[in-house]
Amino acid sequence: MQRPPNEDFSLKETKPHLGGGKVTGDKLTSTYDLVEQMQYLYVRVVKAKDLPGKDVTGSLDPYVEVRLGNYKGTTRHFEKKSNPEWSQVFAFSKDRIQASVLEVTVKDKDPIKDDFVGRVLFDMNEIPKRVPPDSPLAPQWYRLEDRKGDKVKGELMLAVWMGNQADEAFPEAWHSDAATVSGHDALANIRSKVYLSPKLWYLRVNVIEAQDVLPSDRSRFPEVYVKAILGNQALRTRVSMNKSINPLWNEDLMFVVAEPFEEPLILSVEDRVAPNKDEVLGICAIPLQYVDRKLDHRPTNAKWYNLEKHVIVDGEKKKEIKFASRIHMRVALEGGYHVLDESTHYSSDLRPTAKQLWKSNIGVLELGILNANGLSPMKTKDGRATTDAYCVAKYGQKWVRTRTIIDSFAPKWNEQYTWEVFDPCTVITIGVFDNCHLHGGDKPGGARDSRIGKVRIRLSTLETDRVYTHSYPLLVLHPNGVKKMGEIHLAVRFTCSSLLNMMHLYSQPLLPKMHYIHPLTVSQLDSLRHQATQIVSMRLSRAEPPLRKEIVEYMLDVGSHMWSMRRSKANFFRIMGVLGGLIAVGKWFDQICNWKNPITTVLIHILFVILVLYPELILPTIFLYLFLIGVWYYRWRPRHPPHMDTRLSCADNAHPDELDEEFDTFPTSRPPDLVRMRYDRLRSIAGRIQTVVGDLATQGERLHSLLSWRDPRATALFVIFCLIAAIVLYVTPFQVLALLTGFYVLRHPRFHHKLPSVPLNFFRRLPARTDCML
Repeated sequence: MQRPPNEDFSLKETKPHLGGGKVTGDKLTSTYDLVEQMQYLYVRVVKAKDLPGKDVTGSLDPYVEVRLGNYKGTTRHFEKKSNPEWSQVFAFSKDRIQASVLEVTVKDKDPIKDDFVGRVLFDMNEIPKRVPPDSPLAPQWYRLEDRKGDKVKGELMLAVWMGNQADEAFPEAWHSDAATVSGHDALANIRSKVYLSPKLWYLRVNVIEAQDVLPSDRSRFPEVYVKAILGNQALRTRVSMNKSINPLWNEDLMFVVAEPFEEPLILSVEDRVAPNKDEVLGICAIPLQYVDRKLDHRPTNAKWYNLEKHVIVDGEKKKEIKFASRIHMRVALEGGYHVLDESTHYSSDLRPTAKQLWKSNIGVLELGILNANGLSPMKTKDGRATTDAYCVAKYGQKWVRTRTIIDSFAPKWNEQYTWEVFDPCTVITIGVFDNCHLHGGDKPGGARDSRIGKVRIRLSTLETDRVYTHSYPLLVLHPNGVKKMGEIHLAVRFTCSSLLNMMHLYSQPLLPKMHYIHPLTVSQLDSLRHQATQIVSMRLSRAEPPLRKEIVEYMLDVGSHMWSMRRSKANFFRIMGVLGGLIAVGKWFDQICNWKNPITTVLIHILFVILVLYPELILPTIFLYLFLIGVWYYRWRPRHPPHMDTRLSCADNAHPDELDEEFDTFPTSRPPDLVRMRYDRLRSIAGRIQTVVGDLATQGERLHSLLSWRDPRATALFVIFCLIAAIVLYVTPFQVLALLTGFYVLRHPRFHHKLPSVPLNFFRRLPARTDCML
C-alpha cells in the first residue's frame, strides 16, 4: 500500500512551555519540569459527623456530590451511618471550569429520589493555591447549610485547593474529564499506575543419576528418563544410556521462575515401556524457597532426594511407603545471569538477578509524556468514532501507565516519570493504547486494548543533561500497509551522575559475566525468553488494575522473531548498506588502477612508496585518517533521537500478500491454496540462498584442495610454487617485493589483459566436493 503523499512520517522538534516556564539556564526547575503544567481544582472529601436522619425510621444512607458547573462527581454511599468516612479526592481541570461556585452536597440515598441533607458552597476566587513541595492542605470542618443558606445540623470535613498534576492526590483522584466513567473497576482501569516486573531467576536442575529404580517388568532393560515440571514449563532429559536400575544422565534442565515462588519443582523418573506408553517409577517435589542461590559459576553441593511412588487405589492416589529409590541432583537458583525477557536488540535492563552483584547507577532518565495529536478513531460508541488513549512506558523492571483520557483524539497527559539508569546502552519503550475496559470487568475472551503505536529511544544516542522535546510519529503495520495513527509528544532527559563511570561501562561486557563463563545455548535462550515473557505478562495481568497480556507482549516485542518476507528484505538491504562502504572503496580503488584520474593515481603511487619505505607510518596514518573523518563528521552529528523508519523497514512498499503472511497466525489459519503458493515462493527463495551457500562452500573446499593431493597435478604445481616463493622471499628484501607488487597492481590500463589472471585461473580449476553431492 502506497502511503498518501501528504502523510508525514518524520520526527519533529518542538518547543513546549515546560515546567510552567521556569527556566534557569539550560535546566528547568519545578517538581514536574519536563511537562506542561495543568491546573486542577482538588476537593478532598474526608468525613462527616452528626448528620440528621431523613427516613421514616430516622436512618441515613449518606453520600457526597461534588458539583462544578456541568461536572458532577459522587462518593460511594454508606448504609445507615450518620458519621461516614469517605477519604476521596475529586479533580476538576481548570481548562474546563466555567462555573464561579463549587457546590459540595450531602445527600441521602433513596430508591425513589435522593434526599437533600445539606451543602457547602465555595467561591472559586477565594480557593487557595498549593504547589508541591508545600505540605498538603489540612482539611477543615464546615457546617452544612440548607438551600436558603441557613445552618443545619451536621458537619463535613473538606479540603479544597488549586494545584497541578504534581500533587500527591493526582493519581488516585476522580477526574472531571472521566465523568462518564462509573463503577469502581472502571475507575481503577483509567487511573495512572506504576508496576514492577516480578524478580526473575534461572533455575538450573542438574540431574546426575538415580539409584534403585524398580520397573514393573523386571525381564527387560529399563529406558529411564527424568521429566521436570514447574508450572506450565515441562522439560525432560534424554533416555539414560546405561539401561540399568542405576541410570546416569548428568544433564542440565533450565527453567525461569519468579518471586514469590508459588509452585514446587516436580520431578518424575519414568520408564518408556512402549513407544507411546511411559511408566512413572517415582516422584519428587522440591519447594523452591529452600533451594540454594548461586552468585557465580562454582557448583553447589549435590543432594540425594527420595523418590515416592504413587499407586492408584479406587481412583485415588496413595503413597507407596516401601519404595526406596533416590535421585542425585544439583538444584540451584542462578543469580549471576540476567534473565532475558525482552528482545536482545531492545533491552532496557542488563543487570544480574542477584542484587549483591548490581553496580551503582550512572544516572537518571526522566520522561515527560505530554500529549498526542491526530489519533485515529479506534472504536465506535453510541454511533460515533472515539478513542480513549493511555500510554505505557517500560524501562528496566519499572512499568508506568498514564491515566486514560476519555473520548479525545488529542489527549493531554502531562505526566512525568523517573528511572535509575545502570547502563547507557539500553532502550526505553513507550506505547500508546486504546482502553477498551471503561465499563469494568475483564471477561475471558472479551475486548482487548488496541495498540495505537510505539516509540523506542536508545539512551546512548542522547546527549547528557539535554532536554529533548520531539513529536514522534506513531506508526503501526496493518495487513493493508503501514499507517500513521497519530503523533506522541515526549520530553526526555538523561542526566549522568558520573561521566567517568559511564565511559568505563563502554569497556565492560554487555551482559553479566556468567553469560560468558557458563553460556547458555541459543535454543535454551529462545525457550527461556518465551517462558520469561509469559511469566511477566501473567503476573502483571494479575495486578490491580491489570496491565493486560496484549499490552505486555506488544511492549516486549513477543513474536518479532517470526518469519516475515518484509523483515528479511529489510535485513538484506541493511547488510548491503553496511557493505556499501567497502563496495565504494573497491570501486574507488578500481578507478585508481584504471587511471580514471591520473593525478589521483600518481599521488597514490607516491603515498604507496612512502608507506613501503617507512612501514612504521602505516598504522599511524590509518588512525590519523579515521580521527580526521570523525572530527569532520562531528559537524553533521545527529541532533535528534532515532525513530521508526518506514523505508528502512521496507514497510512503505511491502506487497499486501507479504503483509498478510506476516500477520498470519502460527500455525497458519489461511486456506490451503494460499499456503501452497507461499510455500512454493519460500522454496524458490531458499533455493537461491542454497545456491549461494553452496558456492561459498565450493570456494572453501578449493582452498583445502590446494594441499590435499585430490588433484595431484594442481597440488604438485602449488607445492613447487611455494618452494620457489620461499627462496625468492628469503633472498629478496620485503620492501622491493612490496613495491613491485604495488606497481604491478597499479599499472596503466594499456598493460592490462581482459582475460582473468593466472592465479584466478588456477584457483577456479581446483576440485571441490560438489562431485560427491547427490
